[in-house]
Parts: sequence; C-alpha cells; structure tokens
Amino acid sequence: MKLNFSDIVYSFSYGLDSIEAQIEAINHGHAKRVAVLCYFLGKHAHMSDEKLTELMAMACLHDNALTQYLREEESDKAAGDNIAKMMKGHCIIGEENISRLPFSKAVKEAILYHHEEANGNGPFGKTPKDTPIMAQFIHMADVLDIKFNLETIDDEKYNAICEYVRQNTGIRFSEYCSHLFLEKIKPEELKSLQKASVNEYLRNLSEKKQRDFSEAEIREICNFWIKIIDYKSSFTKSHSREIAKKAERLGRYYGFDGEKCLALYIAGTVHDLGKLTTDSNILEKPDKLSAEEFKHIQNHAYQSWIMLKDVRGLENITLWAVNHHEKLNGEGYPFGKKAEQLSFEERMMACIDIYQALTEERPYKKGFSHDKTIEIMRDMAAKNMLDETIVEDIYLCFRAA
Repeated sequence: MKLNFSDIVYSFSYGLDSIEAQIEAINHGHAKRVAVLCYFLGKHAHMSDEKLTELMAMACLHDNALTQYLREEESDKAAGDNIAKMMKGHCIIGEENISRLPFSKAVKEAILYHHEEANGNGPFGKTPKDTPIMAQFIHMADVLDIKFNLETIDDEKYNAICEYVRQNTGIRFSEYCSHLFLEKIKPEELKSLQKASVNEYLRNLSEKKQRDFSEAEIREICNFWIKIIDYKSSFTKSHSREIAKKAERLGRYYGFDGEKCLALYIAGTVHDLGKLTTDSNILEKPDKLSAEEFKHIQNHAYQSWIMLKDVRGLENITLWAVNHHEKLNGEGYPFGKKAEQLSFEERMMACIDIYQALTEERPYKKGFSHDKTIEIMRDMAAKNMLDETIVEDIYLCFRAA
C-alpha cells in the first residue's frame, strides 16, 4: 500500500500536542515547532535529507508514550506524581513504540535519551558523548519551546534565548549544540516557527513521494496509533482495535480483496483519532453528559478530519473514518451528510461503531448481547439512521463471535 509516512507523522503530532497540553501548560503546535527547529539544527550540522526527514519525525513523536505511561501508572498515584520517573518511563515506552515503525537504525535512542542533560543529570545519567545527536537536538528544541514558546519571536526574545543557551552550555546543552545554535540559528529561522509557517514548512520539507509499505508495516503503524488513541481513556481501552478488527472482518465477509480489507482496518484504527483532542475529564465522566459536554465530545469527529485530511494516500480511508457518526437522515455529525452523500464504506463504519459501542461495557452500562444490539440497530435503521442491509449483514457476520 502506498502512503506518505511524513504526512501521517505530522498529522498525528496534532493529537499528541493536544494530550501534552492537557498534562502540561504547553502551547499547541509544540511538536511541530520542535520538529522544524530540529530541521534547522540538522541542516546546519550537514545531515543528509534522509536523516533530516527521520529527525523531524522523531521530533514530532518525541512524547508519543505520555498517555500510555500515565495510564499504566494510574493505579500507582505516587508513581504518577513522580516527575523523574514519568520522564524516564515515557522515554522507555516511547522508544519501544518507535522501534516497531519503519525507520532506519539512525533513529535508535533518539526518543529514549531526549531528556538527557549535558551535565549527566537527565533520567538516564547520560552525557553528550553517550547521547545520539538526534536526541540532543530534540532535547534542545523541546526545552527552548517549553521555556520560551517559540510560536512568537521578536528580537528581545531571541536575545533572551541566546543568553539562556549560553548560560546552560555544559549544563543542559552540549557545547556542540550550543555552538551550533548560537552560530547558525538566526532570528529569521526562529520566526518561521509561528503556526502558519510551521505547517507550511513541514509539508514542504517532508518526503514528497508516497512509498510502498508492506502489510506487516501497515499493521505496526496501526498498532502504534491504537496504543495512543485507546490509552486516552480507560473506558474505551480496546475500542479502536475492535473497530479495526470488525471492519476488516466485515470486509472479508463481503469478499473484498486483501488491500481493501487492510484499508478498512486502517479506517477502524483512526476513526476516533480526534478524541486525542477531547478533554479527558469529559471523556471519562461516568455520569450522563450535559448538552455542552456532549457537543464537546461530538467535536472529535471534526478534529479527526482536521488531522487526516491532508495525508496523501489516505484520502478514501479518511472519509470512511471521519464520517462514522453520520446518519442517513442527515442528523449525524460532523457534516450532517445525507444518505446519497455517504458511500457504502462510510455506512459500514457507522454501523460497526454503533455495534461496538453497544456491546462494550462502560461504567454506566453493561455491554448488550449480540441479539439485543441488533434489535436496537434495526430500530435505528427503521428510522433511516443506519443502512438496513448492512445491519442485517452484521447480524450474520458477527453472531458467531
């Protein structure tokens, strides 16, 4: 299957930024700003185009394991409050996650050691001689954006940043990184990190061509997505994975070829990508949502569209994923599409999502049986909300599950 992997990484960084903004006071766009500053550092260090592309990807994904780590530690309140342990833990898990993605060996330990300080006071006690240069660049860019918010730059802030780098040479930053920054990074480059420019930079700097990925690589990419999306809430800890599996299973029931079934699996994987931007307190509220809270939850479908619409190679899959809350009568969301505007695959995803939601156990309800779920869905089909034919096919396809 042909995809533009850089597009996927950059679009996903939007969701990762949303997670981080909920945990720490970090302005949205953090990962992208870190990526572009890393590009400038790497360019001035004469990295090859291939390494620059991977450096930017690592920068975008440097905090990919934050929710996963916090979810795994949620039963241990003391561990969750221990900043040093959190920094080390999410680096370990993040490195493991990245190791399964289709990157070269050049990215090894770029995530693992991206919080290491030049004086050895980082989570792993590494000094620059034992820290990969990609990790050093990511660390510098991460620290500077968190401390100074690089989305806005003027001469006064630029001078303050330079002074901070000088004062922290040998403490936070290696002599090499500090020298490179002070000698090569000019105000014009930092000013390009504002929101509109940083998105344009990433798109222009990313690999232009789509490349072929094997089925095994695609599934590893999906597993990476699933971990982050489903770890967002303990209420839906296997929701995306189950939607993906059921979408592929129903595709095989219809006799679709292998690539089409894999595409449906991808659509199931990313259908709730926008929930990364949803307030966790609302997402995990065990009681009935208020009208305002429900509207906030509904916005996740539109956020999925924002994150996926520019990914080259995922055009059809994006529509299947994003429109899973649309209804045939036009009363769904995010776009209020009607029957004639919805493809068969979009109708499939809508039915599968409802089936999965009804059969899942939540704190406020038990999971319904297959037969009870189909009864509810038949009623929805009679009200022109769901495709009646697909509901009956789901009845036959999933009844032996």
